[in-house]
Amino acid sequence: MRISTRAERIEPFYVMEVAKAASALAREVAHSDRPMIFLNIGEPDFTAPPLVQEAAARAVRDGATQYTQATGLEALRERISGWYAQRFGVEVPARRIVITAGASAALQLACLALIEAGDDILMPDPSYPCNRHFVSAAEGRAVLVPTSAEERFQLSAAKVQAAWTPRTRGVLLASPSNPTGTSIHPDELRRIHDVVRQREGITLIDEIYLGLSYDSTFGQTALALDDQVISINSFSKYFNMTGWRLGWLVVPEALVPVIERLAQNLFICASTVSQHAALACFEPESIAEYERRRAEFKARRDWFIPQLQALGLDVPVMPDGAFYAWADCSAACAKLGLQGSWDFAFEVMKRAHVAVTPGRDFGTAETQKFIRFSTASSMAQLQESVARLRALLA
Repeated sequence: MRISTRAERIEPFYVMEVAKAASALAREVAHSDRPMIFLNIGEPDFTAPPLVQEAAARAVRDGATQYTQATGLEALRERISGWYAQRFGVEVPARRIVITAGASAALQLACLALIEAGDDILMPDPSYPCNRHFVSAAEGRAVLVPTSAEERFQLSAAKVQAAWTPRTRGVLLASPSNPTGTSIHPDELRRIHDVVRQREGITLIDEIYLGLSYDSTFGQTALALDDQVISINSFSKYFNMTGWRLGWLVVPEALVPVIERLAQNLFICASTVSQHAALACFEPESIAEYERRRAEFKARRDWFIPQLQALGLDVPVMPDGAFYAWADCSAACAKLGLQGSWDFAFEVMKRAHVAVTPGRDFGTAETQKFIRFSTASSMAQLQESVARLRALLA
């Protein structure tokens, strides 16, 4: 069977090879005194809070399960608009918000609407691999621009300006970022957007971890810049609804009919039950629970990263959001006689029964030196992981 060149351009998701090996080993050691601990998965260990669960059950019970408009429930768009006003002090009219089948659908819709075949989109290296694959699937080309710890592993206006060519269409940023947990300083983000706007390009920004920001300096939405910024968001991370597959997209008003037309044809609509459930995310009781959980994620970060540093797994930039630690494992590899983070991940998996994510998927700018730890697991699991790593690296 002939495979499309479009499909062939999508690189393998190497982390899944690690995940498969970890799952296989986990079955073998499940009943041992050292079962597998998974610090490789970017998924909150919390589930949807009670009011959200009850709203989902009520929707099913009441038969509120038919298609919605492609843009989503009007009530949910209004709730999200209100959340921007209350949380960030930014006016985002509901008419500019489109509900999507997860952030993945939001990215796909944005890329299909705005990228022509052969367009270049600038992205930081390292960055989340799926984001560049959405660009490739839309016949564009993701151009990874190497970043450094001094830049918080984020693009700068100077680098965007230097990398811009006649083929460049715009930038795709993430703040906070996966895998680093770092955000772009608002002043630098404004400068980046100015460079893009001067060239009549597009600024797309993945803000799915914005709710899990721990520093008021960075915890601001890019939508505050102007109404030409395109923001992708999700109910998966802050709202703990990963498997519910629900997200949203904020676009300039003129782009809404284009996105709606694409969504009608590609998705019809996001899950109706999930949309009705998500209405309850914004109730005061739910927000209070989400804020308690955010404080727990911060406590895990504050404990775990100093422990990594003490083990010689250097985290060059303290993450200001999300639930990741981007750690340099060079010293640990030298101690264990390993070549890089890919080998380190398998060694830690086999000898310590801790699954972590090697840097290979996230780019090529020295990513072979880095490991991504997820701190979305419980404090008890993080503590046990550190104890096992300490024994391995002693």
